[in-house]
Amino acid sequence: MNKKTIKYSNAPKDVAEAIEKSKIIADFLPSPDELVLKEKVRKITINLSEKSLSFFKNSAKKHHVPYQNMIKKVLDRYTEHYNVKDL
Repeated sequence: MNKKTIKYSNAPKDVAEAIEKSKIIADFLPSPDELVLKEKVRKITINLSEKSLSFFKNSAKKHHVPYQNMIKKVLDRYTEHYNVKDL
C-alpha cells in the first residue's frame, strides 16, 4: 500500500472533520497475489480428542466451512508463529 499522505481541500465541513478525526490503520489485507496461490497440501490421519473435534465441527457448521480447513488454519498459524528459521 502506498504510504503517501493525501491532503484534502474544499471538503464539506462534516467530511473534513471526519477525515481529521480518523486514524490510519496498517494494511492487514493480503495482496491479490497472496489470495490466488495454491498451497501444497498433504492428507494425513490425526487423532483428536472428542472435545476438540466437536468444537471444530460445531464451529464449521455455524460458519458453513469444512472443519478440516479450520483445523488446518489453526495449525498453519501456530507454525507461522513459532517457526524459527535459524534452527
